[in-house]
Amino acid sequence: MALSNSLRNKLIAAAGGGSMLIATILLGGKDGVEGRAYEPYKDVAGVWTVCDGHTGNDIVKGKKYTDRECDRLLWNDLQPVKRSVDSLVKVPLAEYQRAALYSFTYNVGTGAFSKSTLLKRLNTGDVDGACEELRRWVYAGGMKWRGLMNRRDMEKSLCLAETADDLADK
Repeated sequence: MALSNSLRNKLIAAAGGGSMLIATILLGGKDGVEGRAYEPYKDVAGVWTVCDGHTGNDIVKGKKYTDRECDRLLWNDLQPVKRSVDSLVKVPLAEYQRAALYSFTYNVGTGAFSKSTLLKRLNTGDVDGACEELRRWVYAGGMKWRGLMNRRDMEKSLCLAETADDLADK
């Protein structure tokens, strides 16, 4: 699945705002890859989740979360992801590439990212090969999921983008 025009335009507008801004736009709100859910639910792996993929013991079942609460949860959840990715990646990356890694790592966890072939390929300078690795991460609960396939395609588009021009419709 390609980036929607709406999401693509928001990501292009975020250029220069930094990888964290790009990642929050990719992940957050109704256009985000997670798809914002205001009420807690169990995800495909049976984990309680709310907003833009937030998990944890702080979720209040039955509560309806606000956009402000969801934005705050996402920003707070991304901080350790950013620190981990930034410390593990040893090669220079463009903002969109780094944002794709934040999104991916937010979804799979820092432990999985730190041990991944994706990271190994990236740190040897094989950015294209690393971006291609994203497509392998489409399983949850032992099953292949269309939603994860779509998400990885979007992340791959960002991962391969060095500038906003690379995201523009061709």
